[in-house]
Amino acid sequence: MANLSWIAIIAAAAAGFVVGGIWYGPLFGKAWMAEHGCTEEELKEGNFVLIYGATFVFSIVSAIFLGHLLAHFGEMSIRSTMMISVGVALGFVVPAIGTNHLFSRASVKLFAIDAGYWLLFYAAMGGVFVFLG
Repeated sequence: MANLSWIAIIAAAAAGFVVGGIWYGPLFGKAWMAEHGCTEEELKEGNFVLIYGATFVFSIVSAIFLGHLLAHFGEMSIRSTMMISVGVALGFVVPAIGTNHLFSRASVKLFAIDAGYWLLFYAAMGGVFVFLG
């Protein structure tokens, strides 16, 4: 891999993880649950160690690959770093979840909630790589 900073990778993963906590918590948590047809009580039945642990591992994987991609471009401006970071979400992640939402007959509202999260997730990671990468 190109020269990657493990501190930046862990910080980027944490930033994305925090975005998710805020996005699916106080900002859109109730709307997301309503679109899924579930309640807080039902969500509390899940294995939180597994769910949050695996989610953080997935965030680390995303941060590693975004960091790897950015490292190959060498020294970049803040604008370029953010364009690539958000571009990954717009060009790859959002269309992929859009396809999944279409086939699962999910609502446009749920798609907007999930797509918005991924845009901010990658923007937050890009921001960390701007300052620590």
